[in-house]
Amino acid sequence: MKAYEIGLYEKAVRNSLSWKEKLICARECGYDYLEMCIDASEERIQRVYMSTSERFELLKTMNEAALPIRSMSVSALTKYALGDPDPEIRNRGVEIMEKSIELAADLGIRTVMLPGYDIYYGESSVETKRLFLENITHAAEAGERLGVLLGFETMENEFMNTVGKAMKYVSLVNSTYMKIYPDAGNITNAAVLHKHDAMEDLTLGRGNLISLHLKETKPGIFREVPFLEGHVDFEKIIQTAWSLGVRRFVTELWDVGQDTWKEDVCFANRSMRKILDKQQQY
Repeated sequence: MKAYEIGLYEKAVRNSLSWKEKLICARECGYDYLEMCIDASEERIQRVYMSTSERFELLKTMNEAALPIRSMSVSALTKYALGDPDPEIRNRGVEIMEKSIELAADLGIRTVMLPGYDIYYGESSVETKRLFLENITHAAEAGERLGVLLGFETMENEFMNTVGKAMKYVSLVNSTYMKIYPDAGNITNAAVLHKHDAMEDLTLGRGNLISLHLKETKPGIFREVPFLEGHVDFEKIIQTAWSLGVRRFVTELWDVGQDTWKEDVCFANRSMRKILDKQQQY
């Protein structure tokens, strides 16, 4: 049995590829699974409305490609935030959230990552926080009913940029199915900004960490930093996460049109597996 599994963030792969081609690419680069992304584009949001036959077809494709989709990122909840005071925006977010969890259950996806934003395009307030809590409680109930684990992603703004802040909402919701899916790059940037130890912050999530996003960052830069060219201490973060029982990891990177996108995907796998494989020796 494998000691751990490592997945690939879907947006690292060229979007023009079919599902089968994306899955085969991930397998060829050494990954164990793919993380589906439901972002704010209507193209990807429409995935949550897949017909029954389309869901069966995707399951068949996973089998043919010999690689499953086992996690999901619902970053559409940035634009359609669960705490947005505008009911039209908020209700769209709730619908996307509910249908994403249902899709996950149908496809055999184990974990669904929810962005830790009460509101992104607007100002956080007592009311946005109240609405966020109300709707993530609803999300947890859906996860409980369908058997899908949900995890808050630690983000780049002050609302939930640390594991410690995410733990507040884990405690308030108090559900076995609502946990934390931290982002190594984002918690590193928060640690530099606020002058605290990222490993201590990660440890605050003991018993509540379902997976870890492995993403490179630089101070104040949260996206599209090539692996091993930023300031994330992957050795320490992986070792700490491993000691806390984390055994599922996803490399998060983006295809931004570079010719070397597949080489970058394979390099991310090799560099992170080199660290992960050492953990089995401890």
